[in-house]
Amino acid sequence: MKYLMLEIMQYLLVVCAALCILKLLLGPTTAHRLVALNILSAVALAFLVIRAVEKGRVLYLDVALVYDIFGFLGFLAITRFLKNKEREEEPKGGPQ
Repeated sequence: MKYLMLEIMQYLLVVCAALCILKLLLGPTTAHRLVALNILSAVALAFLVIRAVEKGRVLYLDVALVYDIFGFLGFLAITRFLKNKEREEEPKGGPQ
């Protein structure tokens, strides 16, 4: 029963990842794409945790933790880049 639930969760994560990729490609704004990318990172993290439980190996949890830290730092870097890009595109007189 335990492995059946893990398998169902993996299928649900694949569906969620497919929807996130669709939103990533078709998102109307950059913010929508950024949120889809962040959710896709969380789905990958959940998949690694499920694999760790399924295989009974702690190594997958360590990889998931490092992956999550780098994903969060990447998210912050992209957000800061987009914020600076918006400032450069504003006219010199400021917002009107």
